Amino acid sequence: MFTWLAEFMRDERGQGMTEYGLIIALVAVLLIGSLVALKGTIASIFDSVTAGLTAQQ
Repeated sequence: MFTWLAEFMRDERGQGMTEYGLIIALVAVLLIGSLVALKGTIASIFDSVTAGLTAQQ
């Protein structure tokens, strides 16, 4: 039992995918946080673009 556990702890297969998954999760959290922080600015940009396109018609 202990030899199986020791071999399991030394096994590094799948470690790269776990690291990539953690990086992707971190990027997603940062992206969501920045969108929440800038939601007022983003909304005003889209409102001004909409107003500009409506005025040209």
